[in-house]
Amino acid sequence: MCTLEKRGNLFILTIIGDDEHRLNPTLIDSIREALHRARGECSGPSALITTAQGKFFSNGYDLAWAQSDRSRLLLMDAKLRCLISDLINFPMPTIAAVTGHASAAAFAFAMAHDYILMRKDRGFLYMSELDIGLVIPPWFVTLLKSKAKSPVAWREVVLKAAKLTAEMGMEMGVVSSAHVSAEETVKAAVELGEALVKRKWDGEVYSENRRMVFAEVLAAVRSHETGAGGDDEKPAESVAKTLSKL
Repeated sequence: MCTLEKRGNLFILTIIGDDEHRLNPTLIDSIREALHRARGECSGPSALITTAQGKFFSNGYDLAWAQSDRSRLLLMDAKLRCLISDLINFPMPTIAAVTGHASAAAFAFAMAHDYILMRKDRGFLYMSELDIGLVIPPWFVTLLKSKAKSPVAWREVVLKAAKLTAEMGMEMGVVSSAHVSAEETVKAAVELGEALVKRKWDGEVYSENRRMVFAEVLAAVRSHETGAGGDDEKPAESVAKTLSKL
């Protein structure tokens, strides 16, 4: 489902194939295993690049797989939250080289990286929940607020379900840079990764600093799991109910 290439002190994680790369437990587990391998093989200052083959970076949750069984919805949600936590706790800079569409949960997955580089000739960042009648998970919004510049951006993404081009993403502060093709996007990600590696930062210090920056996101991820905040129903179960109606 994904490969991991070690190129010097760069780790390049590629979601393979030409399908929609839906975030089901199989793919999420494959990505998490690659992250675990990168941790184990890291021998000094390093950086991670995540990219994907084909038209899609990822088209979000695998709703077709999940709708048949309520427990699948909860499992998928839990595994994605674990992946987001893995990235925030990862002991090196992380770069998402988005070379195709990244929708809903995949948009959140991309935002969990420190940098998003995106091709400008094709592909959108898209929170599709409003368009498909789904209440957006609260931690998605917390993550968006940690990345986007203003309430105007939050409205466009959440309340208008805007399909963001690379240029639009840069204006909102979500995308770091835009490039003319998939190849140029990955090339720029490699150049950025190499520049970050040259800073020779301590990975554990880097991850601790990142945890402080995104403490509210980590808290929201945990709250989504536990239902903290006084509601009778856990947010994850509420999402499952909504998804089951689609």
